[in-house]
Amino acid sequence: MQLTRKRSDSAEMSDEAKAKRPRKRWKRIVKWTFGTIFAALILWGLVAYWTSTNDCDRHAATPANSMKAVVHCDYGITNLTFQEIEKPTPADDQILVRVRAASLNPLDGHFVRGMWLARLMGGGLRKPKDTRLGVDYAGTVEAVGKNVTNFKPGDEVFGGRTGAFAQYVCARADRAVALKPANMTFEQAGSVAVAAVTALQGLRDKGHVQAGQKILINGASGGVGTFAVQIAKSLGAEVTGVCSTRNLDLVRSIGADHVIDYTKEDFTKGDQRYDVIFDNVQNHTFSERRHVLTPNGICVLAGLGGAGWHGDTWMHLIRSFTTPLMSKFTSQKFSFYIAELNHQDLAFLADLMQSGKVTPVIDRTYKSLGEIKDALAYLEEGHARGKVVITIE
Repeated sequence: MQLTRKRSDSAEMSDEAKAKRPRKRWKRIVKWTFGTIFAALILWGLVAYWTSTNDCDRHAATPANSMKAVVHCDYGITNLTFQEIEKPTPADDQILVRVRAASLNPLDGHFVRGMWLARLMGGGLRKPKDTRLGVDYAGTVEAVGKNVTNFKPGDEVFGGRTGAFAQYVCARADRAVALKPANMTFEQAGSVAVAAVTALQGLRDKGHVQAGQKILINGASGGVGTFAVQIAKSLGAEVTGVCSTRNLDLVRSIGADHVIDYTKEDFTKGDQRYDVIFDNVQNHTFSERRHVLTPNGICVLAGLGGAGWHGDTWMHLIRSFTTPLMSKFTSQKFSFYIAELNHQDLAFLADLMQSGKVTPVIDRTYKSLGEIKDALAYLEEGHARGKVVITIE
């Protein structure tokens, strides 16, 4: 009896050992697989980092037909240079614009500093892939490609094109360029593209703003915010602007029906409910913003809290992705988006400016591209009221 029991126990132990062997084998396979993948990713990252390069060697050669432009061959504001490079020649479907004014946007600072998210999204790991800066511009058409029929030399235009911090820029005639309103200066028109299109697409396409609705603009005194206040009013909304004490009069002057001083009052603690919150700051939690939205209200996530990289910017960035997911389980919607520059929206904005419904707000104007470092440093302090512009001789 005892011998039979021992044999039985031995057989059970043997079966358990056999059952454990496949599990151990699979654990080893999974561990080695993930280890190999991780090592491959590290190796790929190192190779991609050290092979990351740009066209600065080409700029170093003496250009045959030169112009001056802002170039950054390495990350960091101290590495910005203002130098001679080759003047572009328009393709058959392009126009060549003599740039008269350009403006700065927060994204310019992120690319100059080399924010890692921008690097991973194709900006260049070790060195900036695109060495040219700037998007917003206004100027005069100097030449057109043979297939261009909607513009002619001498036309005053405004738009958005990478490399706008230069004396000349080539732009596709059917893309992000439009005729400048006659009542706008080059400085005003050169401040429009990114900020105004961001405000327009956020309010109209994401917020679906309708006449009579109550709209709150959080961050109403910045580049995007000043356009958002005016565009919301042009759409017939009742607008509340949130800003600091020193900007209350400015926000009122551009059309806000109500203003809230965030240094004295937290709009999420009030009793007012809003159909749309246009949020340039994202300094409140998901539940706090839901509290002041109507049952079917929309929160449009338009920014991270201004230019520069601050201690809470990472939290604002994370909220851009988490709150839209969380809102899928509520009747209120949070919408993150990236604006897309196009001719139709620029033409629409030109009509608003021509009619006097929208007037760009300019905080400071620098007189030369050689002042780009000072202009960018000022923008990244985070206190600009409206836009920062550079005139180009």
